[in-house]
Amino acid sequence: MANSTKSDKKPSNKSASGSDVRVVFLGGLGEIGRNCAAIEVDNQIMLIDCGLMFPDDDMAGVDLVLPDFTWLRENADRVIGVVATHGHEDHIGAIGFLLDEMELQIIGSPLTIGLARNRIEERGVLKKAKFIEVSDNERIQVGPFDMEFFPVTHSVPHGFATAFHTPQGVILHSGDFKLDMTPVDQRLTDLAGIGHLAKDDGVRLFLCDSTNAVSPGFSDSETSIGSSLADIVQARKGRRLIVACFASHIHRVQQVADAAIANDRIVVTLGRSMNKNVQLARQMGLLNIPDTHLRKIEDIDDIADENLCIISTGSQGEPMSALARMATGDNKWLTIQDGDCIILSSHPIPGNETGVTRVIDGLLRKGAEVIDSTTHRVHATGHAKAEELKVLHSIVQPEWFVPVHGEYRHMTEHARIATRMGTSPDRIIVCQDGQSVVLNEDGLKRGGDVPAEYIYVDGTVGDLDESVLAERRTLGTDGFVSCVIPIRIEGPNATLLDLPEIISRGWVHGTEGDQLRKDAAHQIRDAVESALSDGKRTRQELERIVRRTLGRFVNNRTRLRPMIVPVVLGAHEGNEDA
Repeated sequence: MANSTKSDKKPSNKSASGSDVRVVFLGGLGEIGRNCAAIEVDNQIMLIDCGLMFPDDDMAGVDLVLPDFTWLRENADRVIGVVATHGHEDHIGAIGFLLDEMELQIIGSPLTIGLARNRIEERGVLKKAKFIEVSDNERIQVGPFDMEFFPVTHSVPHGFATAFHTPQGVILHSGDFKLDMTPVDQRLTDLAGIGHLAKDDGVRLFLCDSTNAVSPGFSDSETSIGSSLADIVQARKGRRLIVACFASHIHRVQQVADAAIANDRIVVTLGRSMNKNVQLARQMGLLNIPDTHLRKIEDIDDIADENLCIISTGSQGEPMSALARMATGDNKWLTIQDGDCIILSSHPIPGNETGVTRVIDGLLRKGAEVIDSTTHRVHATGHAKAEELKVLHSIVQPEWFVPVHGEYRHMTEHARIATRMGTSPDRIIVCQDGQSVVLNEDGLKRGGDVPAEYIYVDGTVGDLDESVLAERRTLGTDGFVSCVIPIRIEGPNATLLDLPEIISRGWVHGTEGDQLRKDAAHQIRDAVESALSDGKRTRQELERIVRRTLGRFVNNRTRLRPMIVPVVLGAHEGNEDA
C-alpha cells in the first residue's frame, strides 16, 4: 500500500495537462445503495466509498447486495484504498467484503473510521486495513492522490465532500449532503471553502448526490425535528416510549435523548448497532447522554413505564431487527402493551415500504400508538433537495458534470437542474453502474465498461447469481414437482423397476392433486420406457426426457410452471456420448 503524507500545497488546476484521469462507477448509479466509484490517476486506483444495498422484496432469501468486485480483483495491485465519505452502510458496509480480496487504506473522519472499523472487525479482516483519519479542510497525499476534505451536513455526523487535485484538474465529489443552516452540532456544509476551490482552482468535473433531485424546495433542518420530538414526548407522560431510528443518526439520537431527559425519562438503547454506535459516539464526545440517564436493556424491569425511553433499531422494517421482533411478539426484552407509544423517526428507503408497513400493522394490532413521518414531523431528510442542489451548482460552476447516487430518474432530473444552473447539456454525462468516463485535455468522454452485476450475499455465502434468485422466485410462486425414477441396467438390458414417484410442494393438493400425480407418473413411465428401449442409458439423457415430459404435463393440466426436479436412480453417469 502506498504511504500517505500531509500536504499544504495548492496547485492551480485551471489549465489541466498530463495523463488521463478515469472515473469508474461500480455501484449507486441507478439504485439507492451499494455506492462505489473509482478514480484512476497515474495507473493507481482510489475508491470513493464501498457500500452495500439491502435487498428488495423479490430478492428471496438475500441478506445483502454488494458491488461487483471483478474489476477491482483483476486490478488489485493498483488499488490503494478507499475514501469513506461518511459512515452509512450504503457507503462503508462492503469494505469488509473487499478486504477479503486485498489490503486497503481507509480514509475518513474519525467517526466514519470508527463506524467502518466496527464492521470490519466483525468480519475478521481488521489486520488487512490501515486507517487514515482526516479532519475538516485537511489536505493529504496518498500515492498519486492529492485529496482535500470539506465538511458537509448529513444525517450522520462528520461527512465530507472530497476534492481530488489531479493532473486533469479538480474532481469534486459532494458525498451525501444537505444545506442545513442550523445543524445540531453547528458543523455547516463548507460552502465558503468549496467556493474558494471553485474560484481559485476551478472544478473540471463535479460528481454530486442526486437522491432528492426530484423533491422541490429545501430540506428541513435537523434541529426542527428536535422540537417536534420534544412536544410528542411531553404530551405522552405516563406511557412507555419507544423511538426507532438509524443507529448511525447520532444527531437524532441526541435529540431523542434530550427530549426524554427533559421529561425525567431514562434512555435505554436496544439493538446491537445502536448499542455500539451510542458507545462510540459518547467516547468521541459526539453524543451527550449523562451516565445517570442511560441504562442497559437488561435493566428495563427496574424502570417505571413513565420514566422509560427506548431508542431502538428497526426503523426500516428489517425482519430480524429489534422493532420487527416487537411487532411479532418475538423480542426477548420487550413485549408491546396497550398504550405504548412508538415513534418511527425515519422515512422508508425505497424498496423498504412493504416491510415498514408490515411492522407498523403488527405494532398497531398489539395496541400501540404508532407515530411516523406521514402523521408527524419526526424525520428530516439528509439529502439536498432541488433548491439546495441549485445553490451548490451556482457555487461550484463545474466545467463537466456527472450526477451520482440515486435512481436513474433522480440522476436525469439532476442533469436538468445542472442545465438550468448554466452547465451546457453537452458537458453533462448521465452514467449507470459499470460505465466510466475519461477526463483529459480535450474534456470528458465516455470510457470502457466494467462488470457491475449485483453480488448477492445469503448468510455466509456470497456471489449468488441471478439464476439462484430465479429458482427461489419459482419456488415461492409455483412450488416444485420432483419425480423419482428407479431403473436397473444389466449389460444391454435396462428396466424401469417401479412406477415413478411424484413428490410436490406448493403445486396441488387434495384428491385432485392425487389424481394429477398418478396421471403424471403414468406419462413419465411411458416416456422413460420408450427412451430405455431406444438405448438411452445416461443420467443426463433420462433427466432431460423426464423434465420435458413432466413439465409439459404440469403446464397443460394446471397452467402452472413449478420447478421440475427429476431424480434418476441407477442410470450411467457421464455425458450423452458415453
